[in-house]
Amino acid sequence: MVIPAAMDSPANAAPADGGSERAGGRDGWREDAPEPLSAGGPGRDGGLEACPEGWLPAAVNQGWSYRDRVEPALAGLPASVFYAARHRHSDRACWQARLAAGEIWRNGQPLLLDAPLASGDRLVWRRPPWLEGPVPADFQVVYDDGDLLVIDKPAGLPVLPAGGWLEHTLLRLLERRHQGAGAAIPRPVHRLGRYTSGLLVCARQPQTRAWLSASLRESTAAGLAGVGEVGGCRKLYRALVVPGALPLVPGETLLINTAIGRREHLQLGQIWCAAAGSQPGDLAASSSLTLLECSPQADLVQVAIASGRPHQIRIHCAAVGAPLWGDPLYGPGGQAAPAARPGDGGYQLQAWRLELQPPSGGALVLEAPRALGLGGGAREDDGVAGPGVRSA
Repeated sequence: MVIPAAMDSPANAAPADGGSERAGGRDGWREDAPEPLSAGGPGRDGGLEACPEGWLPAAVNQGWSYRDRVEPALAGLPASVFYAARHRHSDRACWQARLAAGEIWRNGQPLLLDAPLASGDRLVWRRPPWLEGPVPADFQVVYDDGDLLVIDKPAGLPVLPAGGWLEHTLLRLLERRHQGAGAAIPRPVHRLGRYTSGLLVCARQPQTRAWLSASLRESTAAGLAGVGEVGGCRKLYRALVVPGALPLVPGETLLINTAIGRREHLQLGQIWCAAAGSQPGDLAASSSLTLLECSPQADLVQVAIASGRPHQIRIHCAAVGAPLWGDPLYGPGGQAAPAARPGDGGYQLQAWRLELQPPSGGALVLEAPRALGLGGGAREDDGVAGPGVRSA
């Protein structure tokens, strides 16, 4: 019997590192539960070390309740077997210890014994408070018209609760900053991976979030169909990749159409990675990569995405043999390393330019205050218009 494992969170949320994945929900946004990690302890970035000025220090949160419902095909399994298969970060012995501690509830009552489950049982793991590591808390507002808000997100700040983060997220920072301000709280319209910096779009009104989410869906559909961006929605990223791996000279462009699908992963059960496009659930994806500049240490590329798949830029660069420099997860070929997680950092990826048509009309073109360059410094617009386009 195969039990479907949870993905990067119980809500199957996978932040789109460079993929501008919509945040989901009816109005284009959804708050996702954090991913349960180790048994009640800190996340991978936990610790009490001093943090720089402008950062939130490490702090213990209030815990979280993770909810599951037993499907008919899984009836009869002991609770520990069910949980160990659904959330593979912990083995059966660990789940048995949580049962004994009274952390697992079934149908509104504590489940103290490792009893067989019945179809339709509603389970809740009441995870005790855990330590969240320090995160950067300062961000610059790039655009604000009273409804639409675009910020320059720093690398290292999670956008929504997921992956072991609950309170130390951009969403919570926005809620605290705008609480009681007499206006609706801006909420993210799409995601950026924790270590992806740059432009992130938020909106205060649900109808604006719904409109922008629909615009992103239409842009993805149009891009995959090869008919260009609908409504002027265009996203450009910059990244540092391993040097000398691309068959390009500066100014040349490579089209990448590698599919992205879920595959087995030792820690998470399943993870997004490069795929052949032959299995159910594989997603078509398209990126256009332009080489901007070369150096012995790293190459600087610009990537335009025609689809918003999870971790798309990281996977596509790796799929053509040029992984992001310092990326611990995706190596050449675009497969995931078994010892790494999507939230592990070390790479440099920036959402640096956004072109869209807001609901109010007109054209909005925004750029990050400091474009990523070799060495991470600010650069002027390169104005790249490559001599040729190749296909991968």
